[in-house]
Amino acid sequence: MKFAICNEMFEDWKIEDVFQYAAEVGYDGVEVAPFTIADRVGEVDAAGRAAIRRAASDAGVDVVGTHWLLVSPPGMYLTHPDAEIRDRTRAYFVELIDFTADIGGNRMILGSPKQRDVMDGVTYEEAWSYARELFCSIAPTAEERDVVLCIEPLAPVETNFIQTAEDAISMAREVDSPNVKIILDAKAMSSEGKEIPQIIRDSAEWVGHVHANDPNLRGPGFGDLAFEPIADALRDIGYADWVSVEVFDFEVDPKLTATRSIEYLRASFGVQAG
Repeated sequence: MKFAICNEMFEDWKIEDVFQYAAEVGYDGVEVAPFTIADRVGEVDAAGRAAIRRAASDAGVDVVGTHWLLVSPPGMYLTHPDAEIRDRTRAYFVELIDFTADIGGNRMILGSPKQRDVMDGVTYEEAWSYARELFCSIAPTAEERDVVLCIEPLAPVETNFIQTAEDAISMAREVDSPNVKIILDAKAMSSEGKEIPQIIRDSAEWVGHVHANDPNLRGPGFGDLAFEPIADALRDIGYADWVSVEVFDFEVDPKLTATRSIEYLRASFGVQAG
């Protein structure tokens, strides 16, 4: 198992410093939120992308990929009834795929709950069709750039569209690309009303990424959610890839979150330091 941490909790840090600190405390990788790099990834030229990739390599960590994809620029919307807005969103996803690959990442987490909500006047079926069409249109680019698109189910408090792992699997199945899978987020799974290990086992063939956090919005080990059963279930399905720490409560010092989270994950997964 490889452990990573998402960079946006280090709010004012340069990405190079995040890479260095992550390596110092024992993470294998860093997951990048594009809005922390530029308002629009197209603003980052080839030299800038190469510099990010080089900084990660120099620090001794991998760039895992990208997440929080549609925070910026404004106006992006996955399920909007206006075809022009969906076309702009589709074009930006292509930019994001190229950016992700160029900085050394190989997966994109398709979350962005407020840019996918089913809007008033749009049926769920229409929103589903819009999203499926968009995912189908960008999947060939993801295949060409060797980037896995991971559809993220999120809790009802965050979005009214794709709220369960089963929903995400249904979408991935309909898109039917080897580069479209799902991500399982511990906080989100806690909202499903099913045992998390069972969700993991039911999703076995579709899991492309995992986020580690607690329903209290903090890091793993900062709340009541036990990760030993999660670790056991991931081993049972043969998952041996990235587990990324993602938090939403930035009041905790990021260094404390980073260090305590990786210590807890190592203990939960039975992974030795170093």
